[in-house]
Amino acid sequence: MSKILIVEDEEAIADLEKDYLELSGFEVEIENTGDRGLARALSEDFDMFILDLMLPGIDGFEICKRIREQKNTPILMVSAKKDDIDKIRGLGLGADDYITKPFSPSELVARVKAHLARYERLIGSNEVKNDIIEIRGIKIDKTARRVWVNEEEKQFTTKEFDLLTFLAENPNHVFTKEELFREIWDMESIGDIATVTVHIKKIREKVEMNTNKPQYIETIWGVGYRFKL
Repeated sequence: MSKILIVEDEEAIADLEKDYLELSGFEVEIENTGDRGLARALSEDFDMFILDLMLPGIDGFEICKRIREQKNTPILMVSAKKDDIDKIRGLGLGADDYITKPFSPSELVARVKAHLARYERLIGSNEVKNDIIEIRGIKIDKTARRVWVNEEEKQFTTKEFDLLTFLAENPNHVFTKEELFREIWDMESIGDIATVTVHIKKIREKVEMNTNKPQYIETIWGVGYRFKL
């Protein structure tokens, strides 16, 4: 049974999330302050974190950042703010997804299931020999989940790594944002495909010498993206 930590100061919302997730078979714990939520996130084993942004003590951004320094556990950020800047900041700190209040409990459950299923497939891999992709100065070790650019190792979040790897495994194929969202986030009709744009931007900052003239991940205007051979 997957164990989820909800860090949410609005008790009614936290209880609603907990009820729906438990009905779907998850074990759920709640913390109502950022300080306590961060302490438990770092000291205990959870399979996923659901973080509100605005919290007493330590906010969700800082909790996300601190978790990512130690763990690759999926993180879903929740906020009443609709500003893109908050979404970009959260995803940039390593969150896997972002959902804006108000949202339907069924949407929350669907996103949680999708992220956990993908994460479990990743950590459940039994490959012994490392699977390597090498293209023009980029080396991707799929087994160890490590990336080097011109022999310098770069750090990638879980979704950044998945997106880069998928594009590199399908070079010169143009994918729409919808196709990439469906492939990497395992969801079709739910979610915000702007998430793809944010992740492409973060990847380019790590692999491109000049992000204004990308040599690896090319934007095909009006269509989507491709990894150039």
